[in-house]
Amino acid sequence: MKFKFFRPKPSPTASASTGGRVVYAVGDIHGHLDLLEDLLGVITRDFAALNRQDQPVLVFVGDYVDRGPASRGVIDRLIALTTAAAERGVFEVRALMGNHEQTMLSFLDNPEAGAAWVEFGGGETMTSYGVVRPVGRVDQDAWREIQSHFQARVPASHVAFLQGLELSATYGDYFFTHAGVRPGVPLDRQTPEDLMWIRNDFLSQPHRLPCVVVHGHTPDEEPYIGRDRINIDTGAYATGVLTAVRLIDGPPVILQARKSRRV
Repeated sequence: MKFKFFRPKPSPTASASTGGRVVYAVGDIHGHLDLLEDLLGVITRDFAALNRQDQPVLVFVGDYVDRGPASRGVIDRLIALTTAAAERGVFEVRALMGNHEQTMLSFLDNPEAGAAWVEFGGGETMTSYGVVRPVGRVDQDAWREIQSHFQARVPASHVAFLQGLELSATYGDYFFTHAGVRPGVPLDRQTPEDLMWIRNDFLSQPHRLPCVVVHGHTPDEEPYIGRDRINIDTGAYATGVLTAVRLIDGPPVILQARKSRRV
């Protein structure tokens, strides 16, 4: 399968304030638990090297499921991170909703969403939960049966996690969301549809809002750091590279985990 990457034009480097917090934002994981584990190790070591005593923030910008082989494992890991953060306070964890999580929830509610979801990467998610993905076109009766099997295999804790995902988070001058924002529309009037799905209207022009938007959703082979937005979706499902950005006060720092290449 071939993937087309968005090629942004260069622009001045973003430089903004997090209000004194150390914030790590993680890009689209798409079922790659191995890369997530490696990147969490990179982030932990990076924060230790800063020699700070405060609590860092870990923001996940969405798209945890679909396309990769371990969607169920990724959600298990994120739930464990959230629980550990609440119990031990090592990180403050903020998990945002991506359009792929929204689509998975749609299928759990409505079997008619299955045909589109399976073409959208949902087949790999079904497999990770032990449900056989359909081959070719199937009728609605078959989709209702598949949905029933899927509902039975998805733990209630996973459904609760997905339903509790946030649409955005703000730290200082940075606004975190999955896809981007509608240019010129105040942040408090942005729609969930735009925050999870917008692409060209956001990428093709300055958004004219008093913040730097940190987002994923649109994959590129390299992270993009611009004047008013930072894209950390490096297409882990296609490139084998999962990206995070560390934000404090000053220039952003890119951190990555990469699949090892066999010689």
